[in-house]
Amino acid sequence: MFEQLGNWVAYDVLRLSVQQGMGAAVQFFVMDVTKIFIMLVIIIYLMGLLRAYVSTERVRQIVMGRPKWQARSLAITLGGITPFCSCSSVPLFIGFVEARIPVGITFAFLIASPMINEVAVVLLVGMLGWEVALLYVLAGVVVAYVGSIVMEWFKPERWIESYVWDIKVRQQQEQTANAGGMSDRHDFALNEVKVIVKRIWHWILIGVALGALFHGYVPEAWVQTYLSDASNWWSVPAAVLTGVPLYSNATGVIPLIEAMIDKGVPIGTSLALMMSIAALSLPEMLILRKVIRWPALAVFVGVLTAAFILVGYGFNFLYAHSILMGV
Repeated sequence: MFEQLGNWVAYDVLRLSVQQGMGAAVQFFVMDVTKIFIMLVIIIYLMGLLRAYVSTERVRQIVMGRPKWQARSLAITLGGITPFCSCSSVPLFIGFVEARIPVGITFAFLIASPMINEVAVVLLVGMLGWEVALLYVLAGVVVAYVGSIVMEWFKPERWIESYVWDIKVRQQQEQTANAGGMSDRHDFALNEVKVIVKRIWHWILIGVALGALFHGYVPEAWVQTYLSDASNWWSVPAAVLTGVPLYSNATGVIPLIEAMIDKGVPIGTSLALMMSIAALSLPEMLILRKVIRWPALAVFVGVLTAAFILVGYGFNFLYAHSILMGV
């Protein structure tokens, strides 16, 4: 539906060419902005409605009553079965924080959701074999699990923007909604949507616009050419850094990864690029900045960058020693 809307605006209404960078950029912008805003409104409303029925303290007690490994595993599983890109995952991240789910656990979802999804796994199996697909999923799970633990060490709760969860007026409104009827709960959830969307809408537009420009104007051939030398130690870090502005989801980037591997780019370098594009995009960071402060964003980016580089080197090592066959 969103893709068709983007096609209609870019190619039917504006009469842009499919072959032009501007056409691809506009199509991507319309598609992604529509998807993210609809998702943002629906998710924040539903999470607000949940808070109106079940107090945040009760939600916190339920989550805290579970062992941390179990709560973290559930967050990663939820991330794995939700086909969100990095920007689309942010609204649910906000909803989890609003519901007082521990931020360390919430980061496990934020990392896993864009990296792992069932469509990407099926495509990986068909293109690169089940061994690579399985190892990619395991790498994603490990990155999300360990990365969220590292984030937790830094106590990221102190870096959450106050409007997300620490406004007394909204806490009083929540208590009123808990005690009221359906109308009060609806009003509370609607107010949650207004407060959060008002805070971050322009950052969503800026973030997606940047991603759309890179999507339309950065040629795949450039990426393949400069990352294809397996002897360069810097190719994996370069792949991770290159992936930051190239906004897409794991499914959308798989054709590029297949083309890169066919051109001789090492598999570890290719998958490091895929992880970076999926889970460490510039648009996501711009949107996240309105939810978490600079220190938390810096730690988040640092943890994922280091993890993706290690994963890339690991896959390259396995391939170089013939442990990964047939790729």
